[in-house]
Amino acid sequence: MTAKITKSMLSLYIGSTAFLIQGFLYFLFVYASEQKNWWSAAFQMRIFYIPIIFYILMISIGIGGLSYLLISVFRKSLYSGVEEKLRLLANGNYESSLFSEEIPHSKDNRYIEEIDKDISKVSNKMKEISTELQVLNSRPQFVDGQTKEEILELERHRLARELHDSVSQQLFAAMMMMSALNEQAEKTQAPEAQRKQLAMVSDIINASQSEMRALLLHLRPVSLEGKSLKQGIEQLLKELQTKIKISLKWEIADIQLSAAIEDQLFRVIQELLSNTLRHAKAKELEVYLHQVEKNVLLRVIDDGVGFNPSEQKAGSYGLMNIRERVNGVGGTVKIISFKGQGTSVEIKIPLLKEVIANDTSIAR
Repeated sequence: MTAKITKSMLSLYIGSTAFLIQGFLYFLFVYASEQKNWWSAAFQMRIFYIPIIFYILMISIGIGGLSYLLISVFRKSLYSGVEEKLRLLANGNYESSLFSEEIPHSKDNRYIEEIDKDISKVSNKMKEISTELQVLNSRPQFVDGQTKEEILELERHRLARELHDSVSQQLFAAMMMMSALNEQAEKTQAPEAQRKQLAMVSDIINASQSEMRALLLHLRPVSLEGKSLKQGIEQLLKELQTKIKISLKWEIADIQLSAAIEDQLFRVIQELLSNTLRHAKAKELEVYLHQVEKNVLLRVIDDGVGFNPSEQKAGSYGLMNIRERVNGVGGTVKIISFKGQGTSVEIKIPLLKEVIANDTSIAR
């Protein structure tokens, strides 16, 4: 019964029942006193100058409120285990030891026991799906004799070469010409309005150059090439420091992962860095990679312009790619962002022993 009726409704029923019982007892009292106008007597009879009807109302409200608190405590103690297990499932913690523990319940309450069994089944199923996804992702998928990653890599390098040889060079030439025009304007003491316009154009070209560098970094990404994930990420961040004016802070743990997950995480970090440089206009960027229990936790935080994660913009392929990569290895993505307050991206991927063991055996 308590599982189907809300706490507010149940408290209202109890308060109403208390009011009716008190009203009935009052009516019996008035009837025994042989008073004809029993309704007016409810306002005439006073205790400490307050009509008795108000006492009846306050007692009823108090009983309803007390019952609401008692029901809340009872339900919390009854369903706290269920809520904790569901929270673990939502966060991708499929291998938590909590799933092997039974939720405390009374012998007569078979409802909680059935829910507990269903949650354990869902946990095992989610773990199986994640394992299958990670194993499948670790196997190369060939298209006309080449893997999908090789085809994408070649296409990225081709686009990067064309952009570097055309647009990037033209931006550099335009910047040189603008520098010369600015120097000439200073020497000839050109009007202030003209000099401001020249400075504005220089700023636009300079911003375009920075965005082009970030785009080239995204299109021609650094590969791990036999290095560990920690070494590859640190090399990428150090290279970024030399090209872009941004304050970087990172803490990268040396975690043993399968080759497929390492590659996907590395690509995800590259995608996140590219998005931050191109869109966030951030001055500070933080990257953290740690192992928390049986999960890999990646966090990328910036102090940029932020955005509304619920708004789907046409062309926002960066976040779509990140979600696809993370979903492909059975992970979860959590994005917290507010306009003008920066963005925090948290990625959690379960560490499954079966996948690591399978990956090690393939490598041998």
